[in-house]
Amino acid sequence: MRLPSWFAERVEPTSPDQVLRVSTLELFFDLVFVFTVTQLTTLLVDGFKDGAPGVQDHGGPAAGALRVLLVFGVIWWMYAGYAWLTNTIPPVRPARRILVLLGMVGFLIMALAIPTAFNGGGWAFALGYLIIVLVHAGLYLQATASFVRVVPFNLAATALLFAAGFVTGVLVYVLWVAAMVLLWGSPYFIGQRGFPLHPAHIVERHGLLVIVALGESVVAIGIGAHGSVAPGLLVAATLGLVLAACLWWSYFGAEDEVAAERTLALAEVVRRTRLILGAYFYAHIPMLLGIVAVAAGVKEALGHPLDHMHPGPAIALSAGITLYLVGDMMYRRVLGMPSRPLRRTAAVLAPVTILLGLWTALSQLAVLVALLVTALAVEHFGRSPKPVVPADEQ
Repeated sequence: MRLPSWFAERVEPTSPDQVLRVSTLELFFDLVFVFTVTQLTTLLVDGFKDGAPGVQDHGGPAAGALRVLLVFGVIWWMYAGYAWLTNTIPPVRPARRILVLLGMVGFLIMALAIPTAFNGGGWAFALGYLIIVLVHAGLYLQATASFVRVVPFNLAATALLFAAGFVTGVLVYVLWVAAMVLLWGSPYFIGQRGFPLHPAHIVERHGLLVIVALGESVVAIGIGAHGSVAPGLLVAATLGLVLAACLWWSYFGAEDEVAAERTLALAEVVRRTRLILGAYFYAHIPMLLGIVAVAAGVKEALGHPLDHMHPGPAIALSAGITLYLVGDMMYRRVLGMPSRPLRRTAAVLAPVTILLGLWTALSQLAVLVALLVTALAVEHFGRSPKPVVPADEQ
C-alpha cells in the first residue's frame, strides 16, 4: 500500500540556527510520559507494604527500588530519543503529529502495565515499548536524520522485554538488565558525534518536564489524603506542597535556565551535544528519580502523619531529596553555573531525618522543609559564589 504524500514526504531537519520552542503537542506528550514516571511510585509503595496482611509479597523495598531503576532506565532512554528527535524534526506536519500521538499511546500502555511489569504484565509493557520504538523509527521517514542507526538496538531491547514478560524469577531481572545495557551501550557501538540540537528547545523541554513531574507529585498528596481533613493530615499535606515548592525553587528560582541556554548556544556542535548529554540526560535522572521517591514517601506519610513511618517510606523521602540535590549539583557543574554549597550540605543531612521519620512522619517532613528552606533562603540573600568552569573544560 502506498503512503499518502503528506506522510511519506521527506524534509531536511530544522536548521540549528533557527530558534525552536516547545510545541503544545510536545507538552501534551510530556504529560503522558510523566504519568508513566509517576507510576513508578506504585512499585516503591508495593515494596513498602510487603509483609502486611493480605498484601502480595513483592520482594521488599530493595526489590522495589531495583524495579524502579530498571523501568526508568528503559523509558528514559526512549523519552530522550523523542526529545532529541523532535528537537531536530519539530512535529509541525500532520504525519509527525500523528506519530507523536501514537507514541503517547505506547507510553500510556506502559504506564498502565508498570505495576505488574515484573509480575505477569511484562508483555503489556513490552507491547507499549514496541509501539514507541516503531513510532520513533517512523519519524525517520519524515526527515534525513542520522539517529536511525540506533533503531536495531531499540528493537533488540524490546525483544528482551517481551521475553521477560513470559518468564519468572531471577531471569526476569536478568533480561531487563540486558535490555537496559543494550540501550545505554548502543552509542558505543554506533559511534558518538555531535547533533545539531537547538539549545532553547532542550532547556525549555526539560524545564517543563520537571514542572510537570513536580505537579504530579502534588497529585500524590491528594491521593494520599483519601479525602480526610484531619488537622495532622492538613499540616502534613501543606509541608508536602512546600517540599515540592522547594524543589521547584532550586531549579527555577534563580532563572538559571537563561544562563544554561546561553552556555549551550555559545558552544560548538560537538561540545554542545556533550553538555546536553551530561546536563539534561544524565543529571536529570537523579532529579526525576528523586521526585518519584519523595512522592512515594509523602504519599505514605499522609496515611498516618502523627505515627511513626516504616523504614521504607522514611528512607524514600530522605533519599529522594538527596537524589534530587545531587542531580541539581551535577546539572549546575556540567553547565558551569555557580556552585551551591548549602545544597550539598542539605543533601548530606537529609538521610539523618530518617530517624525522625521512625518517630513521626510529620517531624521528618517538617525538618526536611526547614533544611531546604534555610539553604535556599541563605543562597538568595547571601553573596553568589564564583561561577565554576564547565566540566568538559577542566
